[in-house]
Amino acid sequence: MFNAHREQNEALAFLRKESLDVFNRIHSIAQDILFVNQVHAAYPDIPILPNLRCGAWYTDPAIATDCPAYFKSTDGHFSNWSFNLRRPNLHLLPLVAANDGAGMVIVDSTRAGKRLPDALSKTVPIWCAVVNRAILRRFPSKNAASAGLGNEWDTALYTPPGAVSAQEHAQIAARIDKWADALAASSYSLPDLPHPLRPMWLTPASGALPVPPPGYIPVICVSASRVAADGAQRREGGFAYIQGSGDDHELWGEGLTPTLFWRHRQTLLEADRAELPGMVARLVAHDADAVVRLQDSSKRAPTPITRVRSRILVGAVSDLPGNWQQDTAYIVVTGLATRDVVIPTGSLAVLQIEAWAGKKGQFQFLQDILPRAIDFARAQLKAGRRVCAACDTGTDFSVGVALAAMQLFFDDEGELCETDATNTNLNKDSIRTRLEWIIASHPAANPSRTTLKRVNEYLLSARELRARPARPFPSQNSANPPSTSQSPT
Repeated sequence: MFNAHREQNEALAFLRKESLDVFNRIHSIAQDILFVNQVHAAYPDIPILPNLRCGAWYTDPAIATDCPAYFKSTDGHFSNWSFNLRRPNLHLLPLVAANDGAGMVIVDSTRAGKRLPDALSKTVPIWCAVVNRAILRRFPSKNAASAGLGNEWDTALYTPPGAVSAQEHAQIAARIDKWADALAASSYSLPDLPHPLRPMWLTPASGALPVPPPGYIPVICVSASRVAADGAQRREGGFAYIQGSGDDHELWGEGLTPTLFWRHRQTLLEADRAELPGMVARLVAHDADAVVRLQDSSKRAPTPITRVRSRILVGAVSDLPGNWQQDTAYIVVTGLATRDVVIPTGSLAVLQIEAWAGKKGQFQFLQDILPRAIDFARAQLKAGRRVCAACDTGTDFSVGVALAAMQLFFDDEGELCETDATNTNLNKDSIRTRLEWIIASHPAANPSRTTLKRVNEYLLSARELRARPARPFPSQNSANPPSTSQSPT
């Protein structure tokens, strides 16, 4: 007997299984890559870069500039529009200004139902308008200079027709001045751009390539995936095409990442559907091997924070092998992924603390990690060494430790306080300014709200509370000590 409800459930289950199939996903990505390569061929002199994380699946590292973007779709969601000073993407401005404002091509994608992700249709346009207005506030002569060329410095908000309604456009435009004022008043440096930024959009459905207008720096937003109708068109070529396949790869990738995909792209695409899951599992297991991971990342180095004369550095634990420096002391906060990292013995000053995961780890960060890290940093800075803070990602706990140290031991000019002196000018504005210093040098910095809350708690509490002894936490692995510390011999 026909059961419509059961048939519908079975159909939905099939579609969900199809959408999560890794074979369908990587072949869909491969198809979209062809479009991105065509765009690059059309604009060979304009730098192309991925918008992390999704855009990294579609942008060949061989042609991409080593300067990814961090435009979040959530900053463009309806009624949640934002220009966030914690991710201002100002590291992209020298890139777009090069070669008299050649601009940049940003690659991203979105899932079925939309032509453009909110990151490209709204977050990037917000960014362009806010930066243009903030630069005009910093350099008021821009209007006079532009007027000499027959036009004023353009600060208008531009959004893609058809993707953003007139009502939503107006609501966003009404907020631009407030965000521009905040950026202009921040500690961030803004370059004297030769022209204002102007967003443009390109999708596989576009009838023609956009031509950058004269007198602007083009920011070409490329949505890599096509909008495919359901049916035979979506299932040609031996796989089911999934729009925006690179999105949320934790749900379907079984550990596969953009880096692994590009490293083994040809092998993966040549694999049969049946053998692909096993191949992915082997590649992921091999990549998870600590030796391979650390060797692959040894070319990088921790990032010095220039506003404090590079006396503080931030990085991932995997950045450290091959980059140990005798004039630098290290605060190494290891998690489950990096607790077995080998710390050189002997002449290096190292404080290694194993961090718990989850809520317990955040409580430990306040009660244990910060107090010990700050005591260690004080002694090492006093001894004339630089201090490098490292954690699993290089973006969370390490940033929190560096932020606390910079607030306590460096004045508002970025100079190290006198011996045994501690900066007493503690308030939320000064802490926010020092976070801006970190982000300006280390754009990948992305401390969680909870981590920042714990730093504020620690710094803004009474001095007597900060002076309390740290509360040591037991190791998650009884075979390992919770922390180790060594001083130069």
